[in-house]
Amino acid sequence: MKPVLIIRPEPGASATLALARAAGMEAIAQPLFAVRACNWDAPDPATIDGLLLGSANAIRFAGPQLSLYRGMLAHAVGKATGDAATAQGLVPGVVGEGGLQGVIDALPPVEVRLLRLAGAAHVPLRLPPHVTLETHVAYAAEPLPLPEKIAARLGDGGLVMLHSAQAARHFAAECDRLGVPRCAVHVVTLGPRIAAAAGDGWAATGIAEVPDDVALLALATKMCH
Repeated sequence: MKPVLIIRPEPGASATLALARAAGMEAIAQPLFAVRACNWDAPDPATIDGLLLGSANAIRFAGPQLSLYRGMLAHAVGKATGDAATAQGLVPGVVGEGGLQGVIDALPPVEVRLLRLAGAAHVPLRLPPHVTLETHVAYAAEPLPLPEKIAARLGDGGLVMLHSAQAARHFAAECDRLGVPRCAVHVVTLGPRIAAAAGDGWAATGIAEVPDDVALLALATKMCH
């Protein structure tokens, strides 16, 4: 069985590690990002109809300004993000299964003004005429180096779980910097955009059937053997 490397930021890294070990995997959590809060100016709640959230980090790092929007709809990229929003007094809206564009596309065809709380690295969105979007950066994920000890272990064969395009690009760059042969590493990703960001040359690249940890771990289990 290949060792499994988890590089997503905390607290997600520990959560995925626990699931991986429960599934019998030989897993290591080595976050390659440290998330920090960013200062942002909260718009007047009277000018906003709801929130658009691409990560639970938007809730964790939004700060006290988030309380201004309690009781408003929160449209979230996935269930975990939606649950985090609900815990902070927001009302469940559209919950996606494959990226924020799908959430936008699923909104009812009525005029709506949304506040997007985003990370410093965020994807552009195509907006229909009835959606107005105001974006504020609430957090940033700062890249960290891949430890040489783990790089050496990957050179003997391993598998990495990639949860974002930003993580995929950074991991690929770190492997190249440290001389880890891509042909020794299997990668599993949450979606096609993440797989594309990782680039070519890996031993194998897998894309989860559904963009969540359960599906990603199931795929990793298959590819580990």
